[in-house]
Amino acid sequence: MAVEGGMKCVKFLLYVLLLAFCACAVGLIAVGVAAQVFLNQTISQETTPASLLPVVIIAVGAFLFLVAFVGCCGACKENSCLMITFAVFLSLIVLVEVAVAIAGYVFRDKVESEFSKSFQRQMQNYLKDNRTASVLDGWQQRFNCCGANNYTDWETVPGMAKDRVPDSCCVNVTVGCGTDFKLPTIHTQGCVQSMGADLRKNILLVAAAALGIAFVEVLGIIFSCCLVKSIRSGYEVM
Repeated sequence: MAVEGGMKCVKFLLYVLLLAFCACAVGLIAVGVAAQVFLNQTISQETTPASLLPVVIIAVGAFLFLVAFVGCCGACKENSCLMITFAVFLSLIVLVEVAVAIAGYVFRDKVESEFSKSFQRQMQNYLKDNRTASVLDGWQQRFNCCGANNYTDWETVPGMAKDRVPDSCCVNVTVGCGTDFKLPTIHTQGCVQSMGADLRKNILLVAAAALGIAFVEVLGIIFSCCLVKSIRSGYEVM
């Protein structure tokens, strides 16, 4: 009876973890989509290892949701085959997440380099494309920055008058404030540096969340293995 009661507890905790997996899956998909939107707006559409990371995150989230469904079916039916499949797939997901984390760390400088080049290319079309201008203005106002590396980058933009920057570079944005500007009235820091600093502030939060997800997944693997052992031993866990 003690073993039966213990397995009931394990099964209940497994259900709780499966709900947590579903929440994590939705969170991963949301993070992946947000990262993809960000990269689409700031980095060229060339296929690079850095640009593939959001796609991998979305795929992992979708796969985790599917694996959680398999685990739920296995736990409900007390099917050892489904539970083993669940444990194996969950182990693969943990390995993929570790690989993605390592890749994100390795390619962090590559992402910044790509963003810098793309930002400067988009600056060349600032006066030609309203959509591009809107995106760049949005980034400069949001991150209190001007240009890719600094405000002098705007001197190389075709058609941009000398001693002029977009109004979005101004500390207090008003129509025409970027014309004949004075340095105290505009942001001098480049957007690459500003956005990189903002990203680094959130790295610890992202890392903590990743560790939390991995911990929950490891618990899921352990509980599923315990349930499989119980099922094969012939204990009643319902």
